[in-house]
Amino acid sequence: MMKKSKILELREKAKNFKKKIVLPEGDDKRVLRAGVFLATQGIAEITILGNNEKIKNIADENNIELKDVTIVNPVKHLKFKELADAYYNLRKYKGMTQEEAEKILKEMPVFFGAMMVNAGLMDGFVAGASTTTANVARGAIQCLKIDKAVGTISSAFIMEVENSNYGENGLFIFADCGIIPLPSVRQLAGIAISSSDLFYKLFGVKARTALLSYSTKGSAESETINIIRGALEEVKQKRPDIMVDGELQLDAAIVPEVAKIKCPESVIAGKANVLIFPNLEAGNIGYKIVQRLANARAVGPIMLGLEKPCSDLSRGCDWEDIVDAVTITSLRA
Repeated sequence: MMKKSKILELREKAKNFKKKIVLPEGDDKRVLRAGVFLATQGIAEITILGNNEKIKNIADENNIELKDVTIVNPVKHLKFKELADAYYNLRKYKGMTQEEAEKILKEMPVFFGAMMVNAGLMDGFVAGASTTTANVARGAIQCLKIDKAVGTISSAFIMEVENSNYGENGLFIFADCGIIPLPSVRQLAGIAISSSDLFYKLFGVKARTALLSYSTKGSAESETINIIRGALEEVKQKRPDIMVDGELQLDAAIVPEVAKIKCPESVIAGKANVLIFPNLEAGNIGYKIVQRLANARAVGPIMLGLEKPCSDLSRGCDWEDIVDAVTITSLRA
């Protein structure tokens, strides 16, 4: 019998909190379908940004009944000027003018949505169905404060592989898959810390975190391996409560039989459920290989390292991917 998806179980959990989430891409039918589902199922309170008439036309064309969602045109929002002023004050030290701040919030709904979260009008935002990752990340970084305890903005994917005994019965977090190309020691440590905390917060299971490499415990030497070793020591120093080890090859990280041969003293012992990749290329390629070849469910990229939650989306996502991203954002809030 197929086990119940842990990701789908999160939808039921989110109903207990019903947070306010803003979806800035109201001109995308996938966003409208997901928003209505989330609202009618009681998973979250949904606000969708865009031109009311245009959104209604898209909904009608796709047989979507706009039930239980709030549609907001940013330009007509009662607090547009207040949010524009707040955004200007955040960016004026970078040379931004008041006029530029208002123009950005009028023309880029993801920035307006992020400022709604900044002001406490919303608990989180999800975007990326029709917005580039670069613009979603810029909106998040410019409008939401960095979590000083972590000090690094990164991203993670929740991966669920059916009929797998690896990780947490097929459940993993992969990071960083979308933000930092070549993480430093400090950044890699921050990625490991925030990803470990995310796994526990969502699933109530202690993270077993592996810093991945092509080397296992000194089987090779290079500058990148030195960065991984430095990150391991920094995580241990900052967060001794996190179960972490590295550098580990993937098989040593997730296969107990291999771990007994390659790293018998490892605290992970081949049972890692959080995989930290050494760079963005490895992380991005890794999650897509697992998603496509193993037909895994992939949710993300989830933005980490900010004081308030948000999530990016793949532009190839379907409406259920948006539902899952909103669910996780709600739980993090």
